[in-house]
Amino acid sequence: MTKPNGMEPLLEVRALQKFFGGLVAVNEVSFQVMPGEIVAIIGPNGAGKTTMFNLLSGVYVPDKGEVVFHGEVLNGKKPYQIAQRGLARTFQNLQVFDNMTTLENVMVGRHIRSAYGLLSAAFRLPHARREEGDIHEQAWHYLSLVHLQEQAAMQACNLSFGQQRRLEIARALASEPALLLLDEPGAGLTREEVEELDGLIRNIRDAGATILLVEHDMDLVMGIADRVIVLNHGEKIAAGTPETVQQDQRVIRAYLGEVWD
Repeated sequence: MTKPNGMEPLLEVRALQKFFGGLVAVNEVSFQVMPGEIVAIIGPNGAGKTTMFNLLSGVYVPDKGEVVFHGEVLNGKKPYQIAQRGLARTFQNLQVFDNMTTLENVMVGRHIRSAYGLLSAAFRLPHARREEGDIHEQAWHYLSLVHLQEQAAMQACNLSFGQQRRLEIARALASEPALLLLDEPGAGLTREEVEELDGLIRNIRDAGATILLVEHDMDLVMGIADRVIVLNHGEKIAAGTPETVQQDQRVIRAYLGEVWD
């Protein structure tokens, strides 16, 4: 489906389903994400939000339906193949390399764009050394973007929780994604850190990335999202602008419990 202005969706989810035994975790969910948008997926615990992210990023294979990215069906693609196509993600539970430095963590994310192979790196061939220098420089750039350049030499395990959240975002950004999936980026952050996250997400979008996030912090979601998709028991029950979703009685009953002022 093409939007009236002729712009094609960057991501299109078509009647996606995922079963775990007799449980339907995601049931006939469809939506689109247009280039340059910030779209939020919300819903109560067990609504299917993280399962959806796992389907989009190749961790799970859909039982039915399609995930279409840049016009290509991703069903059956491995996570690294999907990442190479320009879709990157963070995780609800932090996944940083504790025994690597902050800078090395980001360099790992950048290596998805590396053109040289294992033998070139092992034998330190000239083109591999040149590209490693470029990867190092780019990693510094993304550390600066998330304000972690002063912690570049620190082991990741010694960063604060909030800093590790930002590190994971920097590592995902290092692969230069067209679409960035953020899974609960505000979880465990202080209010000040959430406000910093708000600014960071806006900066990432302004730099050219499209963002799809799962988030429980409603102040963050309603302040930053262009559109909101609401899941409940694996089904999409509402979608629209933050203002529209806030007033939807199905959402209020299923999840929100109140109408925002």
